[in-house]
Amino acid sequence: MAKLFHFLPLFFLIFQTISAQTPAVAPAPAGPTNITKVLEKAGQFTTFIKLLKATQVADRINSQLNNSNQGLTIFAPTDNAFSSLKAGTLNSISSQDQLQLLQFHILPTLYTMSQFQTASNPLHTQAGNSDDGEYPLNVTTSGNQVNVTTGVVDTTVSNTIYTDNQLAVYQVDKVLLPMALFGQPPTAAPAEAPAPTKPEKNVRASDSPSGSSDTSVDSSSAMVLNSQTVKGVILIVAIIVSCL
Repeated sequence: MAKLFHFLPLFFLIFQTISAQTPAVAPAPAGPTNITKVLEKAGQFTTFIKLLKATQVADRINSQLNNSNQGLTIFAPTDNAFSSLKAGTLNSISSQDQLQLLQFHILPTLYTMSQFQTASNPLHTQAGNSDDGEYPLNVTTSGNQVNVTTGVVDTTVSNTIYTDNQLAVYQVDKVLLPMALFGQPPTAAPAEAPAPTKPEKNVRASDSPSGSSDTSVDSSSAMVLNSQTVKGVILIVAIIVSCL
């Protein structure tokens, strides 16, 4: 028995060595995917998170991710992207348009970075009716770089925030402003100037009597008639005198 006690420290040492070499068990999944938690963990997306919550888009995303097999791709603008907007940009549109703006950043399909190379433009977003081209979003690639254009804004995917087999979240450094909400209307062509008209000649009152030209003609005719009448009377008087 005494010898057994001598070997106990050695047993403890061997047990500790074996325990240290055993790999730790991976922690259990944190639970269903939550878009706001993904963005909060990444940092610098405070404004985007607030808008997602205020419009309840975050709840819709989480519900879709956890209750269906449909994939999603989200372009997440940073806080600096929102700060770079012209003052009053978000307040200039209605709450319904703010909803459309956020949904414009969401594609109802999962795209990996490599899949953007073969994507067909325009990409369908969750805003408006993409089939009618109401909110077109286009991507082009150059090597590993993905360029995003809306017709108002051009930017690039600067980072992959999160990706799994159902969700991809990409960082963009500009807010994606759709043409339908922020595009400038086409400038109307200037109206053709009317041809210049010749100014009418001003007639002074002293050059023209108040009556019309017809009145002047009538007056001249009356003067000729009176002269002939006088001559006739003189002739008649001369005949009568010669007969006396």
